[in-house]
Amino acid sequence: MEAVEYLLAEGFRPDRTVYLAFGHDEEVGGAMGAAFIAAKLGARGVRLEFTLDEGLVIAEGILPGIAAPVALIGLAEKGKVTLELTASGACGHSSTPPPHSAVGKLGRALFRLEESPMPRALTGPVAAMFAALAHRLPFASRLAIANRWLLMPMLLSRLERAPATNALIRTTIAPTMIRGGIKDNQVPCSALAVVDVRILPGDSVESVIRHVRRAVADDEVVVRMTGSDPSEPSPISNIGSPSYASLRRTVQEVFPDVVVAPSLVIGRTDSRNYAAISDNSYRFLPVRLAKADLGRIHGTDERVSSANYTEVIRFYIQLLRNSARP
Repeated sequence: MEAVEYLLAEGFRPDRTVYLAFGHDEEVGGAMGAAFIAAKLGARGVRLEFTLDEGLVIAEGILPGIAAPVALIGLAEKGKVTLELTASGACGHSSTPPPHSAVGKLGRALFRLEESPMPRALTGPVAAMFAALAHRLPFASRLAIANRWLLMPMLLSRLERAPATNALIRTTIAPTMIRGGIKDNQVPCSALAVVDVRILPGDSVESVIRHVRRAVADDEVVVRMTGSDPSEPSPISNIGSPSYASLRRTVQEVFPDVVVAPSLVIGRTDSRNYAAISDNSYRFLPVRLAKADLGRIHGTDERVSSANYTEVIRFYIQLLRNSARP
């Protein structure tokens, strides 16, 4: 809004329509915000060349082996589904327990699930990221990327060692909630766990559910989808489009010290709601983020510097200048 007001005061007039879309409920699914806006635009026959939303940032000292700041532009985002695992069993007084209780069955199912991760894969956005950054990486990493056809297993093994890079190469499955009995001397009749799944492009909600049931391998543990907002992985936006070129050019003009690379957003943004009416959806916030800032996201002392705040406004001014003319 600061950028738009600045350009209006300057007398700038875009040659094409620019929409500023502010949803109010992204953190709880976006159904009444972005989804409503996108549906309204679609009903009016609006087709967007591209959208730009939050997502990735300018990473400073976060990517191993790369000293320069890296502006990561999300070409796609993971999907999401929440699953419930419910185990049933004989119940009664804990002084005469059954051989296998509902709690025990559920624990065994969760162990099997964690021991059976979804397959690894170097998807389009992540492969493009490594290609863009290869010249900045140490020799061993450059060698592995240049010879992916031969060294892919080694590269994937290295990436899966850390949670942050593991999330880039596979669908992740995280047990997040569990409940069972309500009294220390009572064996419960059932126990339930909630599992949060973030779905890599190439996988789907259906393939995830099949995998979980196969990994659990227990007819007495029921796996079902829960929650009201499952989503498939988003389409992958085009790195060769004029809109991506304009975005990349803008980043380089405002942040001359950074390297620009495409990547994958492992969380969810409002962008997914605009996929049906947009040719491309990019996810980038021009905020500089250092290692020390990672724990501040949605946490104590979340902040941007005064200097970076000015850069953010300059970025949107320049993006509108570069993109608002055909």
